Amino acid sequence: MCTVNTMSRLAAPLVVVVAVTTGCSYTTELSLPKEQAISSEILYADGSQMTRMHAEEDREPVALLDMGSVLPKAVIAIEDARFYQHDGVDARGVIRALTRNLEAGDVVQGGSTITQQYVRAVMLGPERSIERKMREAVLALQVEQRFSKRTILQRYLNTVYFGNGAYGVQAAARTYFNIEASQLTLAQSALLAGLIRDPGTFDPYTAPEAALERRNEVLERLDKLQRLPAAEIAAARATPVEVTPLATSDRYPAPHFVEQVRKFLLNDPQFGVSPEQRHRRLYEGGLRIHTTLDTTWQRMAEDAVGKVISRPDTDPAAALIALDPRDGHVKAYVGGPDFFGTSPWAKWDLAGQAARSPGSTFKPFVLTAALEAGIPLDRTYNAPGSITLPQPGGAESWKVDNYDGNGSGRMNLTAATVNSVNTVYAQLAMDLGAQPVVDMASKLGVRSPLRAVPSVAIGSSEVTPLDMASAYSSFAGDGVHHDPVFVTRVTDKDGTVIYEAPQTRVRVLDETTARTITGVLQQVVERGTGVNARIGRPLAGKTGTAEEWKDAWFVGYTPELVAAVWVGFPDAERTMKPPATRITVTGGSWPAQIFQLFSGAALADTPASLFPRPTPPTTASRATTTSSIPRFPLLSVVGMNAIAATRILVDAGYIVLLRNAPSRAYPPGTVIAQDPPSGRNVRPGSKVTITIASGRPKYAVVPSLLGLYAEEATAALNAVDFQLDVTAESEPPPGDFSRIGRIWKQSPIAGTRLEEGSVIKVWINPT
Repeated sequence: MCTVNTMSRLAAPLVVVVAVTTGCSYTTELSLPKEQAISSEILYADGSQMTRMHAEEDREPVALLDMGSVLPKAVIAIEDARFYQHDGVDARGVIRALTRNLEAGDVVQGGSTITQQYVRAVMLGPERSIERKMREAVLALQVEQRFSKRTILQRYLNTVYFGNGAYGVQAAARTYFNIEASQLTLAQSALLAGLIRDPGTFDPYTAPEAALERRNEVLERLDKLQRLPAAEIAAARATPVEVTPLATSDRYPAPHFVEQVRKFLLNDPQFGVSPEQRHRRLYEGGLRIHTTLDTTWQRMAEDAVGKVISRPDTDPAAALIALDPRDGHVKAYVGGPDFFGTSPWAKWDLAGQAARSPGSTFKPFVLTAALEAGIPLDRTYNAPGSITLPQPGGAESWKVDNYDGNGSGRMNLTAATVNSVNTVYAQLAMDLGAQPVVDMASKLGVRSPLRAVPSVAIGSSEVTPLDMASAYSSFAGDGVHHDPVFVTRVTDKDGTVIYEAPQTRVRVLDETTARTITGVLQQVVERGTGVNARIGRPLAGKTGTAEEWKDAWFVGYTPELVAAVWVGFPDAERTMKPPATRITVTGGSWPAQIFQLFSGAALADTPASLFPRPTPPTTASRATTTSSIPRFPLLSVVGMNAIAATRILVDAGYIVLLRNAPSRAYPPGTVIAQDPPSGRNVRPGSKVTITIASGRPKYAVVPSLLGLYAEEATAALNAVDFQLDVTAESEPPPGDFSRIGRIWKQSPIAGTRLEEGSVIKVWINPT
């Protein structure tokens, strides 16, 4: 026997029929939502989707024509076969549902039309009551009077829930099949149509057999109604249920970059006058956010970091940001090891948020300030291993040590940069004053606050990798700076452009100054602390290592790419020296290696470009005497093809001499060294020797030279292509006149395997 409550639920369809057929005066106000929440898309530079931003519902409305040819038919067949015949409430369907419910003794069929379901979804909610059914019916009739059937069907299919967080057919097609709604097959359409009644019961991930049975029920309904050819329906029925793997988490690509984009939209007033408006517009406004991120470069950046920082449980973290200096577009962004991890540092953006000591990567800003102040590259300073400098105003003296503690005599600014000599740069900073250095760094693109103290010259003020990439882009851009760009364009749901990235091209350096700095930084890579970053093409850069090995950097650039790499522990207190790390991490080790792996791959298909050279004085200004011929910095040809390098040097007025040497780092035919080095002031007409890679070096075993005369030793070494270095020194007593002129010691010892061309040093008893 049915209870009162059960009878009320079973009789609800009859109440609706009575209300409709008798012209019931029950009315309610039709107030459909003006706008439907639409998920926003964040796109890669090539227009492909990176991720979606949405609040509670992931939805992307599409036109009915873009829902495929069979999906609407499948939904109508299983949910409301008489959709095009009724006026919003189907009396036949209600009576049929009532009969089925009474026969079953339970509510097995609701009788609601597609229009009623739409009204329920957008206005009434899931509450079950006779009053709600009455309101639902009346509102459905009003909707049918106001809108066409196609409009109602389109709104319904963009609203209905398909399970697993997918609202609307477009989200459902992507969730279950990773395709657009327009690409849905008949079998896929039938599966989605079957989900509408109860997405949980017919979920193909958790209940595949029920999903298959329900899909086939939809196909049988289509067949019975003759809505599609029988052969097509039979083929769809024979197709197995295949869905794409369901995402197990909310992970998405390049999460730290996405955070930069998200913060940009949430903080910029042009996207809304209040934080609430900006939040609603981002998560519900259906924006299409076009970014600068290059999907290929991003993958290469992540791969490069992963290959070097290969033990994430014990290794320090790394950050990498790469941008195009020609427009400031950020094309790769690695902000940390795992944004979605459980570490307290997981969401901390090490590329754009974490400011750390830049070490010697700050020195080019000091050198730039010096050049702008009229200090030439050939100015020399004493270069001791340690120096103590008095501070103005009676402050405590400043003690500065070189990284390795070693020193030398006097040294010019080029050599001090190539070898990263702190004691020279400390004296230069004292001569310049701290404020011009800080002003220059800010002018070039550093946005982190800097303290105007002399120690800023060797990295005492903290900066981010984003700061460093931005500032070095001023060198790579030949003195022109572009602010970093993350978002190029934003359009609303109708395709209207509501934001276009502004042009921020500003000349911050004279061309000659920028080119001179680049010439010096090329030498850092060619023969200085940055040799591990070489990529076989013109490259400039600088290493940096902070005190106690807490931070290590390499910032490098070509005309097409600038990349800043930082390595360190996120907590900023741990040293990167054994046993804490596998090696002592310096800027020239892991950061330079990460840069090499990334930039070499990123530029593999890009023809190598030359850095522009400083403009020489005009011919009219040159005197005719040899002594007055002007000198200007020699450009770098290391990493170039030998033929191209020779042509460039000859065209510049130099006499080119060639020599060959084996090389493991460069392919045959590539220039591996030049003399004089780049950046040196050289007169036109001078000789420039370039060394060309002849292939990988061969190896030979060092013969024993003990007891031989110099001529005999020379002949023995020539046979295996070694060179001899002779030192005349008497062997320890007791002496033996018969050993005068003979070799008594050699290094390396006999049996050592060395590259051909290596020097063997011997000690010979003087005559």
